[in-house]
Amino acid sequence: QVQLVESGGGSVQTGGSLRLSCAASGRTFSSYGMGWFRQAPGKEREFVAAINWSGGNTYYGDSVKGRFRISRDNAKNTLYLQMNSLKPEDTAVYYCAAGWRKMSTFRGDYDYWGQGTQVTISS
Repeated sequence: QVQLVESGGGSVQTGGSLRLSCAASGRTFSSYGMGWFRQAPGKEREFVAAINWSGGNTYYGDSVKGRFRISRDNAKNTLYLQMNSLKPEDTAVYYCAAGWRKMSTFRGDYDYWGQGTQVTISS
């Protein structure tokens, strides 16, 4: 069992930055590939970024490529999402997810989810 708790969400203006964190507890964090997803009102949950167990491989959704950066600190059992050049269309609830030895863009590949953190970007 893995428990995930996101933090760092908030409200910023267009062009601003936020850094989300996801603290993991339970089974060995470094055995899990991790991902960030987001869900805006009335829309499906969307892939944002993923990172493999070591942090050596990352992958981004097209809408965030070049603006967001995913990273992890296995010593601290923590996943991060640095979000720069934020746009109103980035407004959503952001979720972190853990998948056993996976790095995937698909929601179904992840075993554990956090409760989400709200990000609101104003124009």
